[in-house]
Amino acid sequence: MPHSTSLTDPDAVIDLLGRAAAALRTTTCRRGCCDVVPARGRLVATGDLHDNPRHLQALVALARLDESPDHHLVLHELIHGDRLINGVDLSHRMLLRTAGLVLLHPGQVHPLLANHELAQLTGRGVSKGAGNSVELYDDGLEYVFGERWEDVAAALRTFVTAMPLALRSEPDASARAVLCAHSIPSPLTMRHFDAGVLDRELEFEDFVGPSGAAYLMTWGRGQTAEQVRFLAEHWGVTLFCLGHEHVEEGIRLDAERIVRINSDHAHGAALVVDLARVVEPEAAVDGAVRLASVPRPHEGASS
Repeated sequence: MPHSTSLTDPDAVIDLLGRAAAALRTTTCRRGCCDVVPARGRLVATGDLHDNPRHLQALVALARLDESPDHHLVLHELIHGDRLINGVDLSHRMLLRTAGLVLLHPGQVHPLLANHELAQLTGRGVSKGAGNSVELYDDGLEYVFGERWEDVAAALRTFVTAMPLALRSEPDASARAVLCAHSIPSPLTMRHFDAGVLDRELEFEDFVGPSGAAYLMTWGRGQTAEQVRFLAEHWGVTLFCLGHEHVEEGIRLDAERIVRINSDHAHGAALVVDLARVVEPEAAVDGAVRLASVPRPHEGASS
């Protein structure tokens, strides 16, 4: 987040979020509700972050966004951690930092819709263990912004609804491509899922359960190999990088083509993908980067 923008000035924060939302919607890589990036450069794929600012800093360092416009960073599930400050959740600051990164690196930072952001958007109760995360998040906004908290909350919703649902790479020379998303639908909900959703803009109904396309995609668990093969063929991808499930070891292979990632805990990981040569899922898991091993710049350098 640019140093000139205060984390506590409501007018500055509302302006930041409005500009970042506009940047997400108008970036040249946006296709419907999906960001589509060329088969060149590198992509840092991540999992759930859940208010871990140190790992966000490590990911920014790993992505090396300043080195090339073809370096990309995917982020998702930014809010709702299990650590409270003065009894409230201040994880909105992760969204503010991400909005700053979106403006600092146009077309390179891709915050994806996730179920906790949708829960906050729709008011559906959800928890990371510290209580009702939706209420604690609102309490945090009121704690920081006082009587202006609802104005800031509205600006945060604007930023969240501008996020892409997924990022997809164009096929490389071997016709391999990667898709990053928070998750994909559960097998039993596929009959209700609009698999063409990535090619269109999202409507508010897509965010709401039980059958909204974004809702089904971000809350899905228990995927099967058959289902994943269907979506891989439909979307033209060979590798899925997803989060949404706890992975004790930080990264694992699921349902043949899914690399499941957690980036929020002590064993948190990320995956560096060569977009010009997308590897097979097994090789991708072997190449995981542990975030604890990434040298970070001085505190605040990327905030």
